Amino acid sequence: MIRPLAIVLLTVLLTGMGAVAQPPKTGEINFYGLRKLTPDKVLGTVGLKPGDPLPPSKGDLEERLEEISGVVAARVEAVCCEDTSATLFIGLEERGSAHFDTRPAPVGTAVLPEELMTAYRDFMVTVARATQLGTAAEDLTSGESRLADPAVRALQEPLSRFAAEHLDTLRDVLRNGPEPEERAVAAAVAGFTPKKSDVINDLQFALQDPEPAVRANAVRALKAIAVLSQKHPELNLKLEPTWMVAMLNSLSLSDRTQAAETLVTLTERPNPAALDLIRERALPALVDMARWKTLRYALPSFLLLGRTAGVPDQELEQQWRAGDRETTIKKATSPAPAKPRSK
Repeated sequence: MIRPLAIVLLTVLLTGMGAVAQPPKTGEINFYGLRKLTPDKVLGTVGLKPGDPLPPSKGDLEERLEEISGVVAARVEAVCCEDTSATLFIGLEERGSAHFDTRPAPVGTAVLPEELMTAYRDFMVTVARATQLGTAAEDLTSGESRLADPAVRALQEPLSRFAAEHLDTLRDVLRNGPEPEERAVAAAVAGFTPKKSDVINDLQFALQDPEPAVRANAVRALKAIAVLSQKHPELNLKLEPTWMVAMLNSLSLSDRTQAAETLVTLTERPNPAALDLIRERALPALVDMARWKTLRYALPSFLLLGRTAGVPDQELEQQWRAGDRETTIKKATSPAPAKPRSK
């Protein structure tokens, strides 16, 4: 379970692009949440197609999408970059479709020490530098993110010590911290708690936070714990799939992708309860994601769909390599055969 750490760059694209001389082109466009609308209808309405310059304003594009009849909310996110093109994700919530609810923002007074905030910011700068250098391979087998880069690992140690010594502070901030950034840091640092069973409920609580960055850090931490639980079932680490399944219906791209990856890990061993919940609450969302043109984002959802349909992983791998996604999608979405009536 060692792989490159992916850092999604969303802050430059679609925000203030007018000041950039040569903005990226629009590359692949992926959709989610379309139920009655079609991709062609959406793109035609906003006047966008692959190869066009990236739209100058994320907010303006979302407003135009929300003007489409039947659309309740819209989300546009861009991922940089393949050559000179950015991958675009367009998410819509149509009236009457599945909705992901979060709790209200906390109104308490809990805060993190400034020393911890500074240490975490330094850590993230070093992670970004390691990613650029190609030294950010990530190992989750210990139940937490451990990066290969020595400078990153050195900065992880103070975070681990804080989690071991001040878990109550992290819990308090997750529940009562008014600052979103501090709650996001608390979720990330909580993942370094030595005894993972002590923090699972706190991280699952954070999956319902109104701030996407908090949810993202919480689900990443849970993904690492899920890896540990699969590797060492004797630890009896119990992760509930409920909120991760709900996140598959979110408008946030990070919610969807991180939840799908974590659920793939949770279902590596037989997990009928999780698969039943996915079938009940998130099949349309997974179909959207399994059909994405950008394959590295589509694969986790394709695997989950196949598992809900009882397709062996080896067969799923063969279909994926052959470029055949529709066979599994059709099987996963076909109505279950009617049970014979008892005489």
